[in-house]
Amino acid sequence: MKTFCGRANPTTGALDWVEESEEYDYHQEIARSCYADMLHDHDRNEKYYQGIRAAVARVRARGEKVVVLDIGTGTGLLSMMAVTAGADLCYAVEVFKPMADAAQCIVEKNGFSDKIKIINKHSTEVTVGPDGDMQMRANVLVTELFDTELIGEGALPSYEHAHHNLVQEGCEAVPHRATVYAQLVESDLLWSWAQLQPMDVDGTRLVPPPAVGRCAGAHSVCDIQLSQVPAHSFTPLGPLCTMFSVDFSKPVSSASQCHSARFAAQSSGRAQVVLSWWDIDMDPGGTIVCTMAPSWTYPQPDMAPWRDHWMQSVYFLPVERRVTEGEDLTLTVCHDDYSLWFSMQKHSQQDAETEAPPCRPCCTCQAHLVWTRPRFGELNDSHRTESYVSALRSVLKADSVCLGVSDGSLLPVFAHMLGAKKVFSLENSRMSKQVIEQISVLMGEPYFSTSLLPWHSLFFWYCRTALAGLLQPGATILPCSASLHIVAVEFQDLWRIRAPCGTCEGFDVRPMDEMKSLDFRESREAEPHPLWEYPCRALTPPTAAMTFDFTQCMAHFHFGGCCHGVVLWMEYQLTDDITVSMGLSGPIGEQGECEWKRHRKQGVFFFRSPWESSGDGRASVSYSLTFEPSLGDIKMEFTAESL
Repeated sequence: MKTFCGRANPTTGALDWVEESEEYDYHQEIARSCYADMLHDHDRNEKYYQGIRAAVARVRARGEKVVVLDIGTGTGLLSMMAVTAGADLCYAVEVFKPMADAAQCIVEKNGFSDKIKIINKHSTEVTVGPDGDMQMRANVLVTELFDTELIGEGALPSYEHAHHNLVQEGCEAVPHRATVYAQLVESDLLWSWAQLQPMDVDGTRLVPPPAVGRCAGAHSVCDIQLSQVPAHSFTPLGPLCTMFSVDFSKPVSSASQCHSARFAAQSSGRAQVVLSWWDIDMDPGGTIVCTMAPSWTYPQPDMAPWRDHWMQSVYFLPVERRVTEGEDLTLTVCHDDYSLWFSMQKHSQQDAETEAPPCRPCCTCQAHLVWTRPRFGELNDSHRTESYVSALRSVLKADSVCLGVSDGSLLPVFAHMLGAKKVFSLENSRMSKQVIEQISVLMGEPYFSTSLLPWHSLFFWYCRTALAGLLQPGATILPCSASLHIVAVEFQDLWRIRAPCGTCEGFDVRPMDEMKSLDFRESREAEPHPLWEYPCRALTPPTAAMTFDFTQCMAHFHFGGCCHGVVLWMEYQLTDDITVSMGLSGPIGEQGECEWKRHRKQGVFFFRSPWESSGDGRASVSYSLTFEPSLGDIKMEFTAESL
C-alpha cells in the first residue's frame, strides 16, 4: 500500500502529494502529535489519576469487580493508572495502529499486560461478549476524547455509543462531567480577525463591499492561547456565564442542542466576540477539577498550568451590535455532535422566551473560505497598510503599469487608488498570459495561501523570475529584497511539545520518546508556530542569516556562519527605507523579552535535546543554511557548543 503526504511546494505555490513509505507517515503523525505535550501536562495527569483512584474505590466499596473501559488510550497511561489504583481488568481502545502498538509496548514494559488489553479499533466497532473484544461491559469509563472546543474530536457520539453498548448502567465515569463557560466581550484586536474593515489609503476611505464587510463568516472555532491576549485588549460586556454541562456517567446524546444564559450588560460597547473555555470534574462531588481557564483568571497568573493540546476558544458573532449598560441580553450557544457556535439576543421580558434558536452562521462572501483569521488580522493592520502605501507612493508614476503577485492581496487596489495607469493582479499562483503590456512595477506582499514556513513566500521570487520577459528595463520590484533572520531563544513552555518524557506519573513511557526521536525528515526541519502565543526569551541579538535580492532572477547560493539561532522569520525590504517584518514586532527587551507579529507564523527549529553553555556561560551555535531553488526550501543544520 502506498502512502501519500501533502507538502507545500514553494516553487509552484501549490500543495503536492508526495509518495512516502507507510512507516514514515506514521512516524510523522506521532512526532507531530500532542502526546508529548499531554505527557508533560502534570496538572492533567495528576487530576486524572486522582479521579481514577476515587472511581475505582467507589466501585470496590460496592463489592464489585472493577472493569475499566479506556477510550482513546494513546500511550496507555490512564489504563496503567487504573490498574495501579486497583482495577481488575482494563480494556484500552486506540484506533490509530502505530499508537496502539506503542501502547502495547509501554504496557508490557511496565508489567501490566496481564490486566490491560489493547484493542486496535474505533470504540464504535468494539464488540462485547464471550467471543468479543470485551468479555463483559465495563463499570468504569475513562476517556480523554476532548479538544479545545471540548466536543470537536467526536466525544459526544463516542460517549453515546459507549453507554448504549459498552458500559453498565450507572457506571462511574472519569471525568464525571464537563462544563462550558463563555463571556461576551468587545475587542478590536480579536474582531480584526473576523471581518475586513474599512481603511484609510492616502486620505481616501476604502470600504469593503457589503458582501464581505457584513458576512457572518465561518462558524468554526478559533483556538488560541488566550492567556497571551492581554486583559486590557478586550472589555467584558457581561459576566462569565455557565453555558451547559455534560454528565458523562449517564447516557449522552449527540443530537443538536441550544443553551442560553441571560444577564444584564455590565458595560456599554460593541458585542463582537465570545471567549470560551471549559473545565472537567473528575469526581461527582466536583472536588477534583481540571480547568482550561486562561491565566489572567487566576489570582496568581504564573500558577496557571500550561498546555497546548487544550487551549481556549474564541468565537466571532455574525455581526457586531451595540449594547448599553444594564440592557437585558441573552448569550446562546448551539452545538451539533462536533462543533459549537454562539449568538447574542437583545430582548424585553415579554419576548425572551419566544425567539427561535439561532441558525449556524456560514460564509456567503467566500473570503472566509480563502483567508485565514490571521490573514484578516494582517489585512486590517493599519501600520502594515501604511508601510505598503508609503512604499507604493514612492515608486508609482502616472504611467506606471503594475502587476500584483500575491494571494488575496489589496496591493492592486492601493496602486489603483494611488493613480497607477493600469493594474493587473495574478492570483492562485497562475502566471496569466493575459498580461501583455510591459510591467513597470511588480509588487507583492508577499503572501501565498499555501505557504507554511516563513521562507515559502519566496515563491514571489519564482514569480518574478518567470515574469522577467514582461518587465521593463529598470522596473521596480516591490519588495526589492528579503532577509531571513534568526535568533536563539529560551522558551517558557513550548519546548515541552518536543521534549522527551522518560517517566510520567511513575510510569515508564520511554518507548514514546524512542518513537519521537526517529530520524525521519521532519526532525531535521523547522516547523511553523505563532510565537506571539508562546513566550520566549532571546539569548542573542537577531541576526540576518540570508539575503534574497528580488531585483535579480533566481540563482543557487549558500550561506554559512556562526551565530545563535533557532527561531527563523522573514523581513521584506519594500524600498530603501521601508521594511516589513514577519517576525519580531520591535526591539528585544533588556531581559531578552520578545514580542512577535500576531498575523504570521515563525519557523522554529527544535534541537533534539536542549543544550546549555558551560564555564563562563558563553556558547555559540554554528549553522549552515542552504537555499535550494529546485526545491524552494532551506536545508538547515545547527550545532551548539560552549566557548
